Amino acid sequence: MSTSPEARVYLSEGFRWDEQRAYLFDIDGTLMRHRDRIHVDAFFESVRGVMGRELALDGVTLAGNTDPGILRDAFRLASVEDSVWRPHREDVLKAMCDHVAARRTELLPTVMPGVEAMLAHLEGKGALLGVATGNLEEIGWIKIERAGLRSWFRFGGFCDRFEARADMIAHAAEQARGILQSTDGDWPDAARSVCVVGDTPFDVEAARANGLPAIAVATGRYSFEQLMEHRPAACTTTLEALLADDTTKRATEHAS
Repeated sequence: MSTSPEARVYLSEGFRWDEQRAYLFDIDGTLMRHRDRIHVDAFFESVRGVMGRELALDGVTLAGNTDPGILRDAFRLASVEDSVWRPHREDVLKAMCDHVAARRTELLPTVMPGVEAMLAHLEGKGALLGVATGNLEEIGWIKIERAGLRSWFRFGGFCDRFEARADMIAHAAEQARGILQSTDGDWPDAARSVCVVGDTPFDVEAARANGLPAIAVATGRYSFEQLMEHRPAACTTTLEALLADDTTKRATEHAS
């Protein structure tokens, strides 16, 4: 059931979406969207400032990629050899962080529907909440803080050392398991119950590569139908719709 004709929710058989021990939330398109170009501008300004050359992002997949992966793909499309740009990689990434930090008050985040209610719901069930994002760590936390969501998250997985999203997810999941093991000591259960929440097929595939379930949310560039093609454990038009769907079902079950 759904709250409106547009709201859609899919749950794979047996998947209890709100009974996982830990959740790894993507940032852009999942928790929030931005009404500014500050992060994108950081790529251009940083490459120009560090390397003295222009960067083009035409044809580069941005949604679901990582910041280092975007740089890699942009230079590959421009036929720039690794030996030319990789020696400057860390300086460019640092310059990107500095650019966003200097303009943090200009960031204009819009929190996606149902995000805070969902975080409150999961926290109320004792779940461990973290972020797992293709953003660089400094940029990711700045976005979270600007959106007023920082207090919900105990840890984060970021892309500073990872170009592949699957590797970043693996690192974030390892952090989650370590925290869970230190608090409840139940390593086997903790290893099975880390869930990825994201808005792109890349989130779903990165979760699958690590043996993790994924909740796909169609609040970014990909539609509900496009996300369903990648067989997530759950798919929803918004987190608000997923939460409302669950609330309605439980009320029905209680009434019966």
